[in-house]
Amino acid sequence: MPGIPLELPPLAHAAAPTTLVGTAYAALRRDIIEGKLPPGSRLRVEHLKDSYGVGAGTLREALSLLVSDALVVSHGQRGFHVTPISMEDFLDITRNRILLECEALRQAIQAGDDVWESRIIAAFHRLSRAEERLATNPVNRFDEWEDRNREFHQALISACPSRWMHHFLGILYQQAERYRRLVVTRKPIPRDVHDEHRNILEASLARDGERAGALLSEHISTTYEAVKHLPADLFNGNAGTMDGAPGTV
Repeated sequence: MPGIPLELPPLAHAAAPTTLVGTAYAALRRDIIEGKLPPGSRLRVEHLKDSYGVGAGTLREALSLLVSDALVVSHGQRGFHVTPISMEDFLDITRNRILLECEALRQAIQAGDDVWESRIIAAFHRLSRAEERLATNPVNRFDEWEDRNREFHQALISACPSRWMHHFLGILYQQAERYRRLVVTRKPIPRDVHDEHRNILEASLARDGERAGALLSEHISTTYEAVKHLPADLFNGNAGTMDGAPGTV
């Protein structure tokens, strides 16, 4: 199987969690993704440094990493704010993810060998187990499911030889996480995500690149359609935490 010849620099979220900056970064990122720090809210360093148990300089470094992740915006003298979420933003993310990920999957299907096949089968199995646990407690089990979902999508395109596709898709996938959490925890529309994933898997194993790409495109688009059915107040930071009541995917 062709490998990716040269690794690009890691995204900021690869910051070492063993450092003070990395620990503060991980905690801030989690609270942004979970909506505890709502979209558009101001991040006051003097107030937050005590909450996260670090100095002002360490907190600013962590916030700068989150700026690189596009989860935080810096307004100069006005300080830091959580990046707002909007349908326009998610549509942009969705369109570009479809454009790149479907092509990456077609290339992976063409280039992948039996090692690639075994990788996506194993990733689907782990995701299926995470889906079962998610159904019992979507809010508390989301992080596990998110990891397994990311691993499955990465496995699908792992045989794609383009390092730039992998790099940009990593960014797009990360940017979609806040929206994905809302859909998974609030269930605004009925859907069977497990069947969607299984159908993509089966088409990929059958080496049907066109069908696999079409199913993947529909899968990603359905998440956008689900977000359209969410309450408007989730997009202006008035709803507090973004996690909703328990449900099932």
